[in-house]
Amino acid sequence: MNGVITAIAVVKFVILLLGGGITYIAFKAYRRTGEDSLRVLGVGFGIITLGAILTGVANQFFSVGLALGVLINSLFVALGLAVIMYSLHIQQ
Repeated sequence: MNGVITAIAVVKFVILLLGGGITYIAFKAYRRTGEDSLRVLGVGFGIITLGAILTGVANQFFSVGLALGVLINSLFVALGLAVIMYSLHIQQ
């Protein structure tokens, strides 16, 4: 089981790096162009990244069960994707 826990921690770290990078690039592009859709896109990816990290922390340090962790993570992903979808809509 320790191998699985280590793998989860590594994947969560990769999600933090990639999601944080996408969020940073989107906000940097927003500052350069002033396009609201890029700001909202950054918020959407930030929500998804935050959800992944929060559920990983909750599972590791606060003994939140796997099922509840998956549910919370799924809610963050759904909310983040809805925000991303909205960012694509306002771009038109």
